[in-house]
Amino acid sequence: MTTHETLVGLFNNYISETQKFEDKGIMASAGRARKALTEISRLAKVRRAEIQESKNELKASIANDKQ
Repeated sequence: MTTHETLVGLFNNYISETQKFEDKGIMASAGRARKALTEISRLAKVRRAEIQESKNELKASIANDKQ
């Protein structure tokens, strides 16, 4: 599973847990929603680095093609 897919899954989980907490008052869901947000924050940094690396590789490839 890619980082992007994992982020999408975590975000969907966050939405689900938040709805359970807000609509039904399930306290345990609040903790699970917060945990999902922590993981999203961590993986967002990883994904950002992956995107930057891909961007740099693309720039290098374009520069090499021009030579």
